[in-house]
Amino acid sequence: MTAPRRTITKRDLVQRIAERTGQTKVLVREVLQHFLDEVAHELENGNRLEFRNFGIFEVKDRSARKALNPKTKTPVVVPPRRVVRFKAGNSLKARVEDGHVANASADGAPAAEVRTSAPLGEAAGGEAMA
Repeated sequence: MTAPRRTITKRDLVQRIAERTGQTKVLVREVLQHFLDEVAHELENGNRLEFRNFGIFEVKDRSARKALNPKTKTPVVVPPRRVVRFKAGNSLKARVEDGHVANASADGAPAAEVRTSAPLGEAAGGEAMA
């Protein structure tokens, strides 16, 4: 039996990251908010964000189209708009697909940390970056 799904909030992430890194929740919350602000800023400018092994965020332009109002069945014009698209990377896809079995524990916490890249400040070979 799988654990029920729940919504993870920014507060939950801040708590987890603060516990793992030993940093204060105030600092972690500030860094996380700056990260999210930068992602939003780049998407506003139409830029594509690629996080290796995680996924790609990009803005797609949807053209205007004709649709039917489901209630009245009358034709309506849906205006053009910009939407954010996320495409999961292969590592994320694999973790999500296998995660329901491999990473589940009784309390819903990950069973083990899976590292897909070197820690911040280190290159792939383990040496520190300049």
